[in-house]
Amino acid sequence: MVLALDLQEFILRARVLKLYRQALRTTRKAPVHAREELRHTIRQEMENNRGCSDRQKVRFLLSEGIERLKRLDEMLDMQGHS
Repeated sequence: MVLALDLQEFILRARVLKLYRQALRTTRKAPVHAREELRHTIRQEMENNRGCSDRQKVRFLLSEGIERLKRLDEMLDMQGHS
């Protein structure tokens, strides 16, 4: 099924996918034994909100996700994982 997206929806979708890819890349910094669980948690969070069509809520979730990813990245950096 092909959905026609307006420009704002297209841009929001691109930002969400970018966040998802960044989050998956960040898991590479985690200890080996924790990576799979971290990837699973990230995917689950994305799946839980997959059907959200309210643009304002998507923007909120996106900004929340960016902040959570920053904190995770900083925590992994402080622990010395790279």
